Amino acid sequence: MLYLNLVAGIIDTSGLPQLKNNDPTQIIVNIVFALAASIALLMVVVGGFRYVVSNGDPNATASAKNTIMYSIIGLLVVMSAYAIVTFVVKGIS
Repeated sequence: MLYLNLVAGIIDTSGLPQLKNNDPTQIIVNIVFALAASIALLMVVVGGFRYVVSNGDPNATASAKNTIMYSIIGLLVVMSAYAIVTFVVKGIS
């Protein structure tokens, strides 16, 4: 539903960083960061699943918690890197 609203222009995205739509560099950067964020979110889900099926085993529980923690840190790093790259590229152009 949100995708349809964005396509229809119902949601105002003017405050978001806007780069040239046909710039190949932007397309590559968006793909790379989207893949990295997707992998980090997938690892959060995997860590949550491992936590649920650990059956109280302390080693398995600790490993699952570490997976969740490191994937959240990775997601924050990806989001920060995307913000920095977008800011720099927007400042250059």
